[in-house]
Amino acid sequence: MNKSLPIIFESLFNIAYIIVIWIIVIKMNQNIHTVQPKNKIVAKLFNLAFLLLAIGDTGHVGFRVVAYLLGGLDTSIHFFGIQMSLVGLGMLITAYTVTFFYIILVFVWQFRYNKPSNFITILLIAAGFVRLILMALPGNVWSVPSVKNQIGFIRNIPLFIQGAGIIILYFVSAHKTKDALFRNIAICILLSFAFYLPVILYAHTIPAIGTLMIPKTIAYVLVAILAYQNIWHKQN
Repeated sequence: MNKSLPIIFESLFNIAYIIVIWIIVIKMNQNIHTVQPKNKIVAKLFNLAFLLLAIGDTGHVGFRVVAYLLGGLDTSIHFFGIQMSLVGLGMLITAYTVTFFYIILVFVWQFRYNKPSNFITILLIAAGFVRLILMALPGNVWSVPSVKNQIGFIRNIPLFIQGAGIIILYFVSAHKTKDALFRNIAICILLSFAFYLPVILYAHTIPAIGTLMIPKTIAYVLVAILAYQNIWHKQN
């Protein structure tokens, strides 16, 4: 393993993140009995959303740690008979789980505010399924650690549509109902995409920009913590 400080720092952060997000997911599941009946469905949806996030990110950042230990990010394995980058496999896993994560957040909003399906919710769910189809196309080249190509950019457009839609839905409803929790969740999601956009656009040419994935990841952890503190234990 390359003992350079950036790699050591990244690996330690990734390990700490995986531990923290799994602890939160497990505590959400174990303490579901503390949730008030009116919030039970929302709590279960949040639990499922963050379970998917934990699974995906265990593959994404966890496989990066393993790859470093095995010699570098180019480390490959055989996956269903295909020679595949370990990091590429992790990226594939998290790409699918985060898509479902945002689909679930649509239902969180509906049950939180007792809202029926409308044009925006249908659009966001449809964007998620369009992204799932785009990610299945061979041009994605998941077999390598990272590649800059047109489809790699295009597949992120539906994800940004999902994120933007969730931010708008949460902000508007939170403002109308003075719901501090969902206002803060919307802010965290907005920050996560603000940090993620430069990575998508420039990380291939300016690798240092990839460090913005750290505050992006922290923003997701904050969403999980906010949800757990306010829905599981706060009596309101």
